[in-house]
Amino acid sequence: MDTQDAEQPQAAQEEPGALAVSVDDFSALEERVRRAVDVVKRERQARAAAEERATKAEAQLHAQSPKVEQLQSELGALRAERDQVRQRVERLLKQLDALEL
Repeated sequence: MDTQDAEQPQAAQEEPGALAVSVDDFSALEERVRRAVDVVKRERQARAAAEERATKAEAQLHAQSPKVEQLQSELGALRAERDQVRQRVERLLKQLDALEL
């Protein structure tokens, strides 16, 4: 009966409505918390790595911006030159057509 008497004061000290948790349940909960912490750590590392890659890509984009602008300017000049050549060729073809009459 001593064991029952010893258990009764402990039960009286527990909060009303508190759940009794077995050692196995507590171990399982502890393991789940550890896994959750590991997942959070991995996600934070992945996020930091992604942010670092994004920063590097942004720096590369910024460094390449003048080159892109130069290439766009050259492309515009080449298109204008192409249009001029096309117009000249069309005039020459019209002149050839006029000679064949």
